[in-house]
Amino acid sequence: MMTTPDRVDPELLRNLVLAALPDAEVEVRLYAGDDHFEMAVASQAFAGKSRVAQHQMIYDALGPHMRDAVHALALKTRVL
Repeated sequence: MMTTPDRVDPELLRNLVLAALPDAEVEVRLYAGDDHFEMAVASQAFAGKSRVAQHQMIYDALGPHMRDAVHALALKTRVL
């Protein structure tokens, strides 16, 4: 899949998370169309943080892609 301002591929999303959380284990896949993703992220950086705070860390890592190109994100996080 090509990455454009209104379309991203799973590998780009994975790399954005890894840039923000270098120790993370990240799995990303499309599950519908080209803008519905499932993501599982495990990182030591999540230790002591609420689920909401963990998810916010991921949204921050995805930056404008979360607003512009990702219509839906089924997100699971856990501490490594």
